[in-house]
Amino acid sequence: MTVVISMLRGVNLGSHNRLKMDALRALYESLGLLDVESYVQSGNVVFKTAGRDFAKLAGRIEAGIESSFGIDTDVLLRTAGELRNVVTANPFAQRSGIDPSKLLVDFLAREPSPEAREKLLSVNIEPEELRIHGRELYIYFPNGMARPKLPSGLIDRAVKMPCTGRNWNTVTKLLKMAEALEA
Repeated sequence: MTVVISMLRGVNLGSHNRLKMDALRALYESLGLLDVESYVQSGNVVFKTAGRDFAKLAGRIEAGIESSFGIDTDVLLRTAGELRNVVTANPFAQRSGIDPSKLLVDFLAREPSPEAREKLLSVNIEPEELRIHGRELYIYFPNGMARPKLPSGLIDRAVKMPCTGRNWNTVTKLLKMAEALEA
């Protein structure tokens, strides 16, 4: 069995795409997923599966959410091992003074193209910092995320694929949940 972390894009943000986590957990269980747990109200779900085709699984979850709740959302999956690598690869981990509540990881459906990487890295967003590692963007907002210098929608326009962001505290909590399921 593989432990998988599922992150939904754009769920329970303000009054849009409202989804109760108990109903979401029930949907995942109806899809044959095991030991389903959710974390906070933003569409984070950790579960076990015997399946190995994660693209197909993400599509099944998206279709289930659409048919059950009428919400069209993207589902991004990472295995526990992949999420462990995300934490290990954090380019800000060894720097002192980094506030984890101001660090965001944007999870992408696949690695960005060279053109997308160049576009993202060429924008001056100082004092914010952006690093790309595989299918993840690490963004540090030293002044907080309320009024970012990073232009709204730049990431979506540059990468042209589904993506969803999670703050560092959520990333590490999801990893702890996944590792507990692995044990």
